[in-house]
Amino acid sequence: MFKKVLRSILMVAFLHSCTNQKKDIGIIKKEKFTFSTWTSADNSFNLPKWQQKISYYDSLGISEILVGGSPEILSKIVKVAQTKSIKVHGWLWTLNRPNDSLAMQHPEWYAVNKNGQNSLKYRAYVDYYQWLSPFHPEARNYVIENAKKLMEVEGLASVHLDYVRYPDVILGADLQPKYNLVQDTEMPEFDYDYHPIARKQFKAIFDKDPIDFIHPELSTEWRQFRLNAITSLVNEIIDIAHQKNKKVTAAVFPFPTMSRQMVRQAWNDWNLDKAYPMLYQNFYRENINWIGFATKQGVADVDFPIIAGLYSPALRKPKDLEKAIKIAKENGAKGISIFTADDLTNAQKAVFVKLKSEFNHR
Repeated sequence: MFKKVLRSILMVAFLHSCTNQKKDIGIIKKEKFTFSTWTSADNSFNLPKWQQKISYYDSLGISEILVGGSPEILSKIVKVAQTKSIKVHGWLWTLNRPNDSLAMQHPEWYAVNKNGQNSLKYRAYVDYYQWLSPFHPEARNYVIENAKKLMEVEGLASVHLDYVRYPDVILGADLQPKYNLVQDTEMPEFDYDYHPIARKQFKAIFDKDPIDFIHPELSTEWRQFRLNAITSLVNEIIDIAHQKNKKVTAAVFPFPTMSRQMVRQAWNDWNLDKAYPMLYQNFYRENINWIGFATKQGVADVDFPIIAGLYSPALRKPKDLEKAIKIAKENGAKGISIFTADDLTNAQKAVFVKLKSEFNHR
């Protein structure tokens, strides 16, 4: 009888211990809702400037920054950011390489549109659109080497890929009038990548040259073929990074179905550690509720965390900024990233200060 009672007591104690351990584990793994921002670094490092910027970000509850800059400059910024426990991600312009002196020596590296125009010579929409082709092996290797350089920066939170897609085949509704365009169909001058290597590889499989397609938008094979070229490049970078115990994140278009259509970007097929979909609702003439919709769709489509990218000029009213942050959180985002905290109004700053306390952010 005594042994049975003892066994019962021990079993209760064991179960109680397991329950407490599960609670403790839950507490340890619970993540805060993070605030982050995109920002850029100059070609030279100014210590007082970065000390001031880091203190400013910290005052808003921003705990992660995505910084465009050289590996040498980033390594110095990391040290300053560590004083405030702020993580630094290396923001890399991946396939769009404006004024890249080395790449420009190799015109054959660049993507080609359906009219046969090279992206170095014909720059869709804006002069800084100078896109490398994911099909050219030397261009791919160059992109990978750029990413590997960032992987060597000690303390960097991730290699943050941006412009890892093709030029916009369809612009957002609010952007089209700025270029005197009505894009109710896929126009050949904005439809990439008909690089000779891509066409040759596609023809080897399907015995068809996509340059001959009257309606290339109707070929699911041709679209997927181009999607796969970007995906394989991204996942190759991720594999290399993970072998070095480094992480890879990416700034992407709002949600996978939309990004596949607009820029040939299937980011739900990528093995990312985290994605930052740019939910700039004004670009698409959408309301703030659309941010919640896009967030929810992205969260449903992938198994890695989503950080909702918000566009500060479109959220000038404090109530709009607060609603955008909260609706992203309610729909599953693990944080928000603002473009950019460097130009916030005092009223917008007050929203960050309020919510960092409300979310127990810091």
